[in-house]
Amino acid sequence: MSTGWIVLIIVIVILAIAAAFLYFKGKKVQEQQAEQQAQMEAMKQTVSMLIIDKKKMRLKDSGLPQTVIDQAPRMARFAKYPIVKAKVGPQITTLLCDDKIFDTIPLKKEVKASVSGIYIIGFKGLHGKSTPAVAVKKSWWKRTVEKAQEKAGVKSVK
Repeated sequence: MSTGWIVLIIVIVILAIAAAFLYFKGKKVQEQQAEQQAQMEAMKQTVSMLIIDKKKMRLKDSGLPQTVIDQAPRMARFAKYPIVKAKVGPQITTLLCDDKIFDTIPLKKEVKASVSGIYIIGFKGLHGKSTPAVAVKKSWWKRTVEKAQEKAGVKSVK
């Protein structure tokens, strides 16, 4: 056997081991996420609140309690999170929000939100019409990918 074949076999074996590791690690993380989601659903409460401000910012700049910032994993401290400042009862609190609903939360409106700890899971508008989500400008890469998909016939043309 030549050295080229031996190197190829070693690379294939290493890739197979890496793929197996990632598969089982991903499965474990998925189970943990499902368990956490079930806990959040069990602990949620419905609260009436007035949304004052919402931004995506780092944890250290968000105004969350120091204990929350200290408990965050080291790599998570540099990521930007959806933060909502709301008046809940007589006090103003800083809450984390789910990425899926962050864009649809109306500013300066009163909403009934499902809250689990300091995390907003969902909401419903109380008074007036809820404003539709503002269209976010797409990046150059996303526009290019969409154009390529339209040309390939994968995505329907608008």
